[in-house]
Amino acid sequence: MRIKRGPIYSLRPFEKGIVERFGKYKRFIGPGLNFQIPFVELTRIRDVREHTMNILPQEVITKDNVEIKVDGIIWVRPGYSEEEIKKTFYSIDNWKVAVIQLAHTNLRQEFGHLTLDESLVARERINHNLQASLDKTTDEWGLKVTKVEIKLIDPPTDIKRAMHKQKTAEQERRAMKLLATGRFEAAEQDKLATIQLAEGKREAEIKVAEGKAKAIRLVNEAAEKFFKGNAKDLKSLEVTEASLKDNAKIILARDGINPSIIMGDIPVSSANAKPPEPSREPVAAKKLGNAKRGTAE
Repeated sequence: MRIKRGPIYSLRPFEKGIVERFGKYKRFIGPGLNFQIPFVELTRIRDVREHTMNILPQEVITKDNVEIKVDGIIWVRPGYSEEEIKKTFYSIDNWKVAVIQLAHTNLRQEFGHLTLDESLVARERINHNLQASLDKTTDEWGLKVTKVEIKLIDPPTDIKRAMHKQKTAEQERRAMKLLATGRFEAAEQDKLATIQLAEGKREAEIKVAEGKAKAIRLVNEAAEKFFKGNAKDLKSLEVTEASLKDNAKIILARDGINPSIIMGDIPVSSANAKPPEPSREPVAAKKLGNAKRGTAE
């Protein structure tokens, strides 16, 4: 607050004032050049910008009987209207001290409704409740509390130590849970991979079996198509093969595969063997042979 006693003075854009004549309220003045009667009138000037005030660290007790230290910041400004400016002068003597004391009281009440754990995670709610409570009371003084922020919530040392242990245990529990989850997912993936490999192997075996079956079918179709008419010849070949196993002698004729088989000294003709053709030697040769046989005798 500033006081002007001279006849001529000026107010800056962020200032509002009131003029008193012989101690009584006379008029409201704003920024710019102003005049007053010396020794008769007196001007009181108020800065209407937001003022920042610190809430010094203080001890408060939570709902679960834990003593903690808390501090914060308040942003408050005087009102802009004539009535609000008059209240800042006539309704309160030192509004800054009054706001700080009111903040201390409301801070204790607010934390008294919360446990320690709730206090640590409810800063936004505490700020909002304090701002609403302070603004309601300071409205009677022509003031506006625009914002409240809690800076520090400091539990005792033993509580910090216990909280640290609890946090460490919680982190270890989460790490073990994540590790177990990772192992479970890996096992699931291994199982799926094994199933996939088994299915692939089964499908491959089915394909191989189908290929073999198709090959056998094609061989049978080819045998039926191309060897059906040669069954008799195949049978003769089988007989020949069996004869050779017993060191039999075979004579192949000129016509096909119809051999005459000689078992020891007894000739055995196959079913289809033809009788030997008559000799075509000249008659003279036969006679000469007979004559030689007679001379020999």
